[in-house]
Amino acid sequence: MSGSNKHIGSSLDGFLREEGILEETRATAIKEAIAWQVQQVMKRDHITKIEMARRMKTSRAALDRFLDPANSSVTLQTLSRAVRAIGRDLRIELV
Repeated sequence: MSGSNKHIGSSLDGFLREEGILEETRATAIKEAIAWQVQQVMKRDHITKIEMARRMKTSRAALDRFLDPANSSVTLQTLSRAVRAIGRDLRIELV
């Protein structure tokens, strides 16, 4: 059967690796997951964006960039400040 899909039966990681976007995709997913969790705590604890930016010692615009799912350009320092601002710790480990 000519023209068959070479990715049928492959894993998502395998597909992303073959496309050359595995690491970029993982980094984006991690950032989005952390930003989503921070937003959930902000909602639960009624923390406004102004208050959150103050706790992070940053601007509201910088906080908006952090919370924007389309913006994957976030530093480790920003991630750490955001989770500390809601009373959590950021754990990064090699697996």
